[in-house]
Amino acid sequence: MFVAILVVAGVLGLAIGSFLNVVIYRVPAGKSIVSPPSACPNCGAGIRRRDNVPVLSWLILRGKCRDCGAPISPRYPLVEGFTALAFVAVAALLAPAIDSATDVQQLVAALLVLVAYLYLAAISIALALIDIDVHKLPNTIVLPSYVVGGVLLAGAAILSGEFTHLIGAAIAAAALFVAYFLLRFAYPRGMGFGDVKLAGVLGLYLGWIGLGAVVVGAFAPFVIGGLFAIALLIARRANRKSRIPFGPWMLLGAWVGIVAGETIFAGYLRVVGLG
Repeated sequence: MFVAILVVAGVLGLAIGSFLNVVIYRVPAGKSIVSPPSACPNCGAGIRRRDNVPVLSWLILRGKCRDCGAPISPRYPLVEGFTALAFVAVAALLAPAIDSATDVQQLVAALLVLVAYLYLAAISIALALIDIDVHKLPNTIVLPSYVVGGVLLAGAAILSGEFTHLIGAAIAAAALFVAYFLLRFAYPRGMGFGDVKLAGVLGLYLGWIGLGAVVVGAFAPFVIGGLFAIALLIARRANRKSRIPFGPWMLLGAWVGIVAGETIFAGYLRVVGLG
């Protein structure tokens, strides 16, 4: 079953990645993600179904529009491919819980958790690229994530009876939201309110994993983002007044916490003699 889950996750990731390309382009522009159908921005010709196969179509067309020959950004297949890889990685992380389920309730609970974190992976990619492009974290993506994540994880808790995970998720969501709100209040120029709202979503997912994930996921963005900023300053690609979006580092740091936070935190406690 493990391999089957990975395969399904990869195929789903390719399809979701194709949709994310639409989201990344249209949401910041205030356009509908449903209509009109995708078309070449240069000649306006609609994208044919056979030209809408993730990654493969771009390769077959050699990165050009079939009708006018205008170049198609390599970002499209890169987003699709990366989303597929991300989905496979998340599935590999959470599939063991599905394999070890002993009854239907545990199986469904494990599947709900997997879907919740696949959803987080998808919005992480979309939000990171949107923030890089326009320095915004759109409410239309962030706010519904509280509901989607909360419902999926609450359902998993009810079915599995593991309410400690749900309580931890709720506490971490509130704690990170308040912490980022205070940071925003103390230094408005350094952080947007979109970061504050995103912090609550990330806290929800980190808190479900455990305390170590929350601690590492909360501090990692500042470490990683700080190192990146220093590198830009040394390379003279930025100065002290440059605006660097923090959303991507929040998302990356959260995933560090989700994947390795418990291990890193336990190792730290052993080093300081508390483990």
